[in-house]
Amino acid sequence: MNIIIKKMETPEEVRGKAYVHWKAWHQAYPGLIDQRYLDRLTLEKCEQIAFNWPDGLLVAKENDKVIGFVGYGHRDGDPDELGEVFAIYILAEYYGKGVGKQLMQRALDQLKKYPQICLWTLKENKRAIRFYQKCGFIADGTEKTNTNINATEIRMILKR
Repeated sequence: MNIIIKKMETPEEVRGKAYVHWKAWHQAYPGLIDQRYLDRLTLEKCEQIAFNWPDGLLVAKENDKVIGFVGYGHRDGDPDELGEVFAIYILAEYYGKGVGKQLMQRALDQLKKYPQICLWTLKENKRAIRFYQKCGFIADGTEKTNTNINATEIRMILKR
């Protein structure tokens, strides 16, 4: 398996990122979030999001097909020393093959100026929590309710 991690640049990559966003949510989140939200999450909506927010994104590609992505940066209003991994998604058929690890490492490299990196994940998403723990993130006890998806999220922190 020859995986390339690169900055998202072309319209084809943006559309590929949108597909991964849409497909990964439908693969990972049934039973974890409000099904009505998932039912309304269309590929077209994900494409609109992808084209409107193209910055701070890396894609994982295999044979010119986008199979995963990570979004990262600094959220306005957060302390200057806090970077964030906003999203990381991989198609389910690539779980356990190191794609997520490669994406996360490249995002953390891009966030190297920040002494702390945070991310938010669903409290009930045990697979994701295990992955983030393997990457060095620790839940810090902060929770919030995301009313859009009717689910609780927890914050995890990586301190360098």
